[in-house]
Amino acid sequence: MEIAIKLSQFLLSLSILIILHELGHFIPAKLFKTRVEKFYLFFDVKYSLLKKKIGETEYGIGWLPLGGYVKISGMIDESMDTEQMAQEPQPWEFRSKPAWQRLIIMLGGVTVNFILAFIIYIGMTFFYGEQYIANSEVKDGVWIQNPTMQQIGFKTGDKFVSIDGKPIDKFDQTISEKILMSKKVVVDRGGVEQEIKMPINFIDKLLSGPKMPLAELRMPFTIGAVPSDSPNQHLKPKDILLSLNGQKTKYLDEVKPILENNKGKELPAVVLRDEQEVPLTVKVTNEGKLGVQLGGISIASLEKLGYYKVSSQKFGFFESIPVGIEKGCTQLGNYGKQLKAIFNPSTGAYKGVGGFAAIFNIFPNTWSWEAFWGITALLSIMLGVMNLLPIPALDGGHVMFLLYEIISGRKPSDKFLEKAQLVGFVLLISLLLFANGNDIYKAIFHK
Repeated sequence: MEIAIKLSQFLLSLSILIILHELGHFIPAKLFKTRVEKFYLFFDVKYSLLKKKIGETEYGIGWLPLGGYVKISGMIDESMDTEQMAQEPQPWEFRSKPAWQRLIIMLGGVTVNFILAFIIYIGMTFFYGEQYIANSEVKDGVWIQNPTMQQIGFKTGDKFVSIDGKPIDKFDQTISEKILMSKKVVVDRGGVEQEIKMPINFIDKLLSGPKMPLAELRMPFTIGAVPSDSPNQHLKPKDILLSLNGQKTKYLDEVKPILENNKGKELPAVVLRDEQEVPLTVKVTNEGKLGVQLGGISIASLEKLGYYKVSSQKFGFFESIPVGIEKGCTQLGNYGKQLKAIFNPSTGAYKGVGGFAAIFNIFPNTWSWEAFWGITALLSIMLGVMNLLPIPALDGGHVMFLLYEIISGRKPSDKFLEKAQLVGFVLLISLLLFANGNDIYKAIFHK
């Protein structure tokens, strides 16, 4: 069932992005009276699942969900229709239109991608508002259990002060993105500010280690389940460990050293159970464990227990517009930094490039419209940026040649464009194989 939910979200998001991207090409093409022969969701290699011709355009759904396309008459594209290009140009063909019209047609797809992302962020801001924990509320610092973060100098209890000189006001899901692409982070450690320089190969180090969050909120030791072979059958799910061996254990990370130092012993403890403090004795195993499974705790419960105060903010429709645009610009900037890191071999970020499996795994196992739209907005930005890369066979490649034509007044020959398209196609296939090969490698060796 979980796989079905993930797959449904993945295919729905992909379909929305593909259809709107291709509409970005289709609409200006029709406005400039350019014939569009095909409009397809997914690729129809050899055959299609559905198709219907309306007017001069065949609309359909292919069987291969790796993208989609519009086939515009008189355009050198992935179809490599050289027979059509060998004939005399016709007035309705792409190649017969002025360069500025062809440029608008080619930029239509990515323009729609960026507009879509900003519309989604504005809509999410209006419908969901913002919920976050102010950085000032993280009074006892963060939990650092990622070994790579520990190796470069971060410690549990550190309080983030600034990242690349920008003060940290909110502790939310963006904190890890900011750290990931940063050059220096300032933390407050015991009242003293310390600067930690991020190594250029930080992403490479992360990819080599276990998959763990960079920094987390410190959480209480909450029991999720008590196995039948546990020596502490008197403990119950949802119990919160308040003290152990006479020491207060407000946070989970404070429990481990006490257990390590008291292996095989019985220790006095106090747990919070049904809002009541219950004293009891617990048995520590020879491995330094309590023999229980940890459980999660909601942000609302943490707020009720006095750990963190959650800030919520609602926005009116017009207030949502600048806030949503700012979120979109932030995501666009973050993705630009990630792309820059990928093309810099010294960062090792290219090792983290993923294909369709990586995109599939971004979606949650349970249906959440908020998560769905947030992921779709991010993917729309990624699709827009990737399509703008000056690679023949991508929109950016066509734009590059059109700009050359506009500036120089000389149009590249059809033969040159055909060869460039072929080179670009080979490059794209290579990138596709590399990205999806990375997915396979990580699935086998980084389970």
